[in-house]
Amino acid sequence: MAEPPVSLPRRYAAWSLDAALVALPLLVALHGSLRPRWRALGPALEGLTDAVLRAMLQTMPGLPSPAALAADPAVAAFASALGAALLPATAVFACALGAWGAGFEAWRGATPGKRALGLRVADAQGGRLAGWRHPLRQVAGLASWLTLNLGHLLAAVPPRRQALHDRIAGARVEGGGGPLPGWARGWLWLQAALACAALAWLAARLQAEVDASLLRVLGPS
Repeated sequence: MAEPPVSLPRRYAAWSLDAALVALPLLVALHGSLRPRWRALGPALEGLTDAVLRAMLQTMPGLPSPAALAADPAVAAFASALGAALLPATAVFACALGAWGAGFEAWRGATPGKRALGLRVADAQGGRLAGWRHPLRQVAGLASWLTLNLGHLLAAVPPRRQALHDRIAGARVEGGGGPLPGWARGWLWLQAALACAALAWLAARLQAEVDASLLRVLGPS
């Protein structure tokens, strides 16, 4: 008999545990190649802020044309630097996480993150999911991401509580009844705190870049 479907917070807690277990060793392994790419973002961001401020000053009191701004070489340079910094690492992480999920779920029915929260991946009737459906579920996860996470949010809709990739693969995540354990709630709060800290750092960095750009464009007062 199939167990009750799993709540979205419990599923996210399990996924984020697995993501951390995959991401941390990858960051260590790729640190040498990623470091110069991230450093290249600094000059590219300087060029972008200078280009935006110059365009705004030239068109005051209006705003610069988006088409004209997009044609500025500084915008293309920043987009290229950002892509070089993010896309390769993101692709490697996505492939590694997909292999992690498909491998562990085909082998033991659950990844380490899911097992920590008492979850397992099953078929629609609660039985063992066919082996070929595990990689299909991981590949179908792209659809859940590309729908701006609407595919993931389907896991919050009762009574099925199946994400888009679960529906495509004919799977469901079950088990782990009851409230979230205290350590899992702490893990979620830690992520929220880190996200707030990252946003605060990003806002401060952007403000510093704008201030420095004003000095470069207008000169010292």
